[in-house]
Formats: sequence, structure tokens, C-alpha cells
Amino acid sequence: MKEKGAITDVKGIKVGHATDLDALTGCTVVLCEEGAVGGVEVRGSASGTRGIDALSPFHIVQKVHGILLTGGSSFGLDAAGGVMEYLEERGIGFEAGAVKVPIVAAAVIFDLGLGDPKRRPDRRMGYEASKRASDGEVAEGSVGAGTGATVGKLYELQRASKGGLGTASRRGPGRLVVGALAVVNSFGDVLDPVTGSLLAGLRDSPSGRRLTSTMELLRKGIRKERFGTLPLQNTTLVVVATNASLTKIETTKLAQMASGGLFRTLSPYGSLFDGDVIFALSTGEVDADLHNIAPLAQEAVAEAVKRAVVKADGFGLLPAYRDLER
Repeated sequence: MKEKGAITDVKGIKVGHATDLDALTGCTVVLCEEGAVGGVEVRGSASGTRGIDALSPFHIVQKVHGILLTGGSSFGLDAAGGVMEYLEERGIGFEAGAVKVPIVAAAVIFDLGLGDPKRRPDRRMGYEASKRASDGEVAEGSVGAGTGATVGKLYELQRASKGGLGTASRRGPGRLVVGALAVVNSFGDVLDPVTGSLLAGLRDSPSGRRLTSTMELLRKGIRKERFGTLPLQNTTLVVVATNASLTKIETTKLAQMASGGLFRTLSPYGSLFDGDVIFALSTGEVDADLHNIAPLAQEAVAEAVKRAVVKADGFGLLPAYRDLER
């Protein structure tokens, strides 16, 4: 099978987008219709989620059928209903007597500051994203949940640049595959995971196209107003998938360990203003040790974050990677 360099290189994983270019928002669904063991790590202080309790190792439900990543802040969580509707129509879900209940976890980014704040992903968009889901090539950049994503917001959007959505995959020994998909909407800057150079983030002035280091400014004592106009508008969302066979505890640990890819690419990472959430999925096709999987996951996450900003489009509103001076 042809390598796609995407999370869809993991057999059984599909990705679909729904994008509203007028409102500059959208949603992305990662489907695992045969069911996958799920785990989650909520690392942010300002996250918005739905249905993540089913991913806990202590929950009776053992498998998840879809992950929704969406714009629209908490309003966008409505789109999860459309994903559930799509799956229910196909007889996919947790056996619950007279019905099957699709297990769909969701997390949001705040993108209401860039486009039309009154138009958000809804049930219809979640259904459309699910209809479009495939195991083929995955569109990247300013699409789906990455449409309205922005990065480098020490001074809010005034000096930010464009974020987006990216994906990548890595192969391990034997038939082991690990893939990642990231929606990058961070408070911090985005760094190249190999060179450490700035790719996108805080600009030197409201009209400038040169990047300046948020970390350096913080070291010098520049403060981020904790309760400014839009203080909690930052979130990076990640889905990691592997064809390895993992327990719920191991899959949860994989979500935790995969965050190493964010430490390598976001600067600073894990601020009070970020609401980062990392999902992990195990489809159970091959045997592999968690500690062999985790480094591949970190590499895939780091590459997905990089691709998210490199592929982004600023729509003439904010400079994107392609518009910045170096």
C-alpha cells in the first residue's frame, strides 16, 4: 500500500474535514469504525471537551469509534452529534440493549477571534466531515479544525501568525505504524523540531513579517495579561494512532508520552492559557512494546505540528509561514 505520510497510514483510521471558509472555522473527524482502544491526556488549563470519560481506563466502555476536533470553542462540541448520527446509521457503536451508541470523544479550539464568531461547527458539519472521511490522502493546513487556528499570541491576534492542521506517520520494526494529526492553535511559537528555528508565531510588530521569540520576551519580564480580551484562545489538539495492540492503560500512557512531540515544537509549551488535549488510539493489529511506540509517536506529533503551520493559509488576514520573512 502506498505511504501517505499521514495518520491514515494506520489501517482502519479515516479522516474527514468540513470547512467553512466564510466564517473561518471547521471540524475534523478521525474515525475508527471497527473500534479502537482509546486514551486521552488533558494537559491544558483551558480545555473544552465532550465524551472523554469513556477513554478512562476505569470506564466500562473499551473502544472508541471516533474523535472529533473542532473549532467554535465550546459551541463547536455540537458537531459531535453529527458524527454519532453518521455512525449510528451504519450500525456502529457500543452495544446497549435496543441501540448501539457510537463512542465519540471531542475537543475544541477557540477560533472565534479570526472569522465570524456567530458561525460555528454544528451537527450538520460533524455529519459532513464523517461522510467525507477516507483512508486516503489527508488535506492539511487551513482546513477542517485548523481553518481558523492561530499561533504566537502573547499580544493576542495583533501580532500572531497563522496556525493550521497537519499530519505525519512513522514506521517501526515489523509492521508497526504510528500516525499523528495535530491542530495547532498555540499561545507559543512553533519551532522546527530538528533545527529549533522559528517557523511561525509572534511577529515583531502588528504590521511586521519577521518573527520574534515569545520565550525571550517572557524571560525579559514581558507579561501576558491573564484576563485580557481573549485570554483563553489557545489550544493544540492531537490524535495519535497506532496499529499496535495496547491496553487502555497503555493507550492512555501513549497519549501522555506523545506530548513530548509538543515540547519539541511549541515554545513555550503548557502555559496557563493553553487547553491542549492529546488522544491516542490503538487498533490492535500487531504486537509492540509501548516504549518502542512512544518515540515514533513523538516524532510523528512533532512533524504533524510543523506541517500544520508550513501548510497554513493566512487568507490575507494574518501572515502564514509562506508570508513571513526569514
